[in-house]
Amino acid sequence: MSATGRVRPVSEYERGPQAGEDPSARAGRKPRVAVVFGGRSSEHAVSCATAGSVLRALDRERYDVIPVGITVDGRWVLEKDDPERLAIGAGRLPEVDEKGAAVVLANDRGGELVSLDPATVPGTLGEVDVVLPLLHGPFGEDGTLQGLLEMADVRYVGAGVLASAVAMDKHFAKLVLSGQGFPVVPYTLLKPGAWAADRSACEEAVASLGYPVFVKPTRGGSSIGITKVSRPQDLGEAVEKAAAHDPKVLVEASVEGAREIECGVLESLDGGPPRASAVAEIRYGTEYEFYDFEAKYLDDERHVDLALPAPLDEKSTRQVQDVAVRAFEALGAEGLARVDFFLRSDGTLLLNEINTMPGFTPYSMFPRMWAASGVDYAALCDHLIQLALRRPTGLR
Repeated sequence: MSATGRVRPVSEYERGPQAGEDPSARAGRKPRVAVVFGGRSSEHAVSCATAGSVLRALDRERYDVIPVGITVDGRWVLEKDDPERLAIGAGRLPEVDEKGAAVVLANDRGGELVSLDPATVPGTLGEVDVVLPLLHGPFGEDGTLQGLLEMADVRYVGAGVLASAVAMDKHFAKLVLSGQGFPVVPYTLLKPGAWAADRSACEEAVASLGYPVFVKPTRGGSSIGITKVSRPQDLGEAVEKAAAHDPKVLVEASVEGAREIECGVLESLDGGPPRASAVAEIRYGTEYEFYDFEAKYLDDERHVDLALPAPLDEKSTRQVQDVAVRAFEALGAEGLARVDFFLRSDGTLLLNEINTMPGFTPYSMFPRMWAASGVDYAALCDHLIQLALRRPTGLR
């Protein structure tokens, strides 16, 4: 408020970076990109693997790249620019190096990264033009990091605060999407403490879905904490497993016999409508009951197959692509998303979930679908950074 007590109008300078403004170009330097990864969620290792792939792909002739890791206890550290160390190996999951020099994002300095190495005086690493937030799961993909970056007036890749938060919470995502007419998988929600407070009521609600069911953390990803339950007597153990990752547990009906279909969505640089990628189908044999963490990241034998493009007729393919783009827009997503579906034998398409920061290694579904659509991995990374450079912070 002004000295007169009247609300002062927000000037253009107080709104943060505006659309089309590239501060690096104005300063006569390359855009500085902070690749942020790791984090406090159970998907820490997956985030590290994603970051390793992106660091390997980014063109250092075009961008100054600063790797920033977030440790499992939430500390920000300056990481080594070493993609190989961040790869998932045989019997080894990568982790952010806790010994790295601590860094902070100074929002009172125009989004500068400041090193807090105890052996030296605090030093600036320079103004950050774009953050590439490669975190998966809570405390990163769920709007928390996006909110911090908005407060600091720093551009970033991907969905904003609200879309990130809604997509991360499978319960609210279903409410938003079903409220706009998209068919979703039937489910019931077990609120925090509900299982301990009234187990019979929870069992009755789950039974109404019909067995088998999938029990999962409501705010999680990479299939961590998910159990397929075929008998009522196994429900309690599955709920406890999911609740170890999130006190809010979602139970979904199993869409037996359905095909698992995925489609990538990417915003256009020219301001046109979002584009849909080639459509893919996930197939796995009897080794897996469902597409779990091991199947996604640890299966060197490749028991999981990605049919790309999916063997669908032209009408079904276009339907998947159309629904994927409409769901992306309905959620208010930005930049990129992977939209997952179940396709029943009668042709019914059920929207499973939207991932606003999907797995992003070269072997992940999102980059592979775009590679099949003519956009290779390096070009995809560049496209996302260019989108972020052109997008303003703040309300839009």
